[in-house]
Amino acid sequence: MSDLVSILTPTYNTEKFIRATIESVQNQTYKYWEMILVDDGSTDQTVSVIEEFAQNDSRIKLFKLEKNSGNGFARNVALDKASGKYIAYLDSDDLWSFDKLEKQVQFLKTNNLHFTFSYYNCIDEEGNTLNRRVENPQPLTYNQLFFCNYVGNLTTIYDAEYFGKIKLESSQKRQDWRIWLTILKQIKTAEVIPEPLAFYRIRKDSISSSKFKLIKHNFGVYREFHGYNLVFSVFLMIRFLFTQLIIKRKYIKRV
Repeated sequence: MSDLVSILTPTYNTEKFIRATIESVQNQTYKYWEMILVDDGSTDQTVSVIEEFAQNDSRIKLFKLEKNSGNGFARNVALDKASGKYIAYLDSDDLWSFDKLEKQVQFLKTNNLHFTFSYYNCIDEEGNTLNRRVENPQPLTYNQLFFCNYVGNLTTIYDAEYFGKIKLESSQKRQDWRIWLTILKQIKTAEVIPEPLAFYRIRKDSISSSKFKLIKHNFGVYREFHGYNLVFSVFLMIRFLFTQLIIKRKYIKRV
């Protein structure tokens, strides 16, 4: 039997997008998965849409939080519920290509790896292409990741039997980057599948659209996660901004 992949999807007021997200999982050529959706107190019809799918597909599992507790908390709840060998992340407005899981699981097994990710394409709120592909250094080293989060959360998969379930404080921002840093600190380098296997939706109201918040949260990775003092964290943040604004740009391609 194939190894189970647990897909973790926190949701909050994404009724406009969640149907397409779930369908992109159902359309996977790799069929041995469970999709764990944790709704973080949505006030729209997100829950109703998910329940419609869950009634017809036992692999889709919905858990509802009584109050809005944040994306990190919802992810940790989903991780607690996961029972798969592999953990994959998919936000409730993003999409996967139909062969994403099959290619990644095969890649891990063939190369005896425990973590991988891929390129991804960007789409707008309506699902239209923005003719933009985000690529990555190949292979990706811990030192490269230290100064820039090259890893697209929606493209990742890791072996929970090897690393364990990687849980961080739910209040911490840039939780995804901290997870990849934890993994790369152990394995030193990560192999990338050099093709786009997912579609990242760029929304005007998304957290990632706020550049000031991103700077603040990224600074917190150096100050809180790594535990550096204020002065050294400022120095590292300057290096981060240089990498983000100058070096990473060469990995963003027009397609």
